Amino acid sequence: MIDQASGLRKMQDLQQIKVIAVSGGKGGVGKTNVSLNTAIALAQLGKQVLVLDADLGLANVDVMLGLRVQRNLSHVLSGECELDDIIIEGPAGIKIIPATSGTQSMVDLTPNEHAGLIRAFSDMQTKFDILIVDTAAGISDMVLSFCRASQNVMLVVCDEPTSITDCYALMKLLSRDHEVFKFKVVANMVRSPNEGQQLFEKLSKVSDRFLDVGLELVGVVPFDENIRKSGRKQKAIIEAFPNSPASIGFRNLAKNIMKWPIPHQPSGHLEFFIEQLLEH
Repeated sequence: MIDQASGLRKMQDLQQIKVIAVSGGKGGVGKTNVSLNTAIALAQLGKQVLVLDADLGLANVDVMLGLRVQRNLSHVLSGECELDDIIIEGPAGIKIIPATSGTQSMVDLTPNEHAGLIRAFSDMQTKFDILIVDTAAGISDMVLSFCRASQNVMLVVCDEPTSITDCYALMKLLSRDHEVFKFKVVANMVRSPNEGQQLFEKLSKVSDRFLDVGLELVGVVPFDENIRKSGRKQKAIIEAFPNSPASIGFRNLAKNIMKWPIPHQPSGHLEFFIEQLLEH
């Protein structure tokens, strides 16, 4: 605990960092696509962005971008290297912390390993303005921890009953057990802005009825065949097809994020993010 506290004190410019957890309950809603393309769009607007692949057992951020990874979070936890040593650079200069794939032990971290992950964050030297945490699918303890510790929880939802149900379940757990009451919503893979608004209203209707939470629609990303094409090329759509409808949606989302305030109180800064993880 003392070592971790001293590590926290070493971090600089904490008040300038926005922490955004991208989640959504079920898999297949395009959560990682949203994380990566939004990160690239923010970098194109002049921000230094760090993406944490927080799907600790089935990492795919590096695969989606065709990046070669030599070391990942498992090497940090084993003490082989520091967190700064595994960071790789992606499109537009974004920085990425890669996780492992197909490693069960990374899904079931021991308390010591969890503390080691937090300590690694507290000792980071890499500078950035925005941390985007691309969480795993589902509602595991790790997903809940990352969401609870972040300043902003951005939920990706598509127009499928299971997506809406799972999104609701995640909001229910976070609000009931972790005191997270505000959520940003991205309507993904919709046919029109109007459909995106209707999807948001469906989610709002069920949450208003049963939960004491506040929702805000912050982005609408249309269904775009170019996402599949860019995926085959192992490129982000915003780079492969910059003028496509989805790319425009991601850029609009990034512009929206640029306006989000950084609170004056500690909540939401990187120090708070780490301390929240440490607490649990």
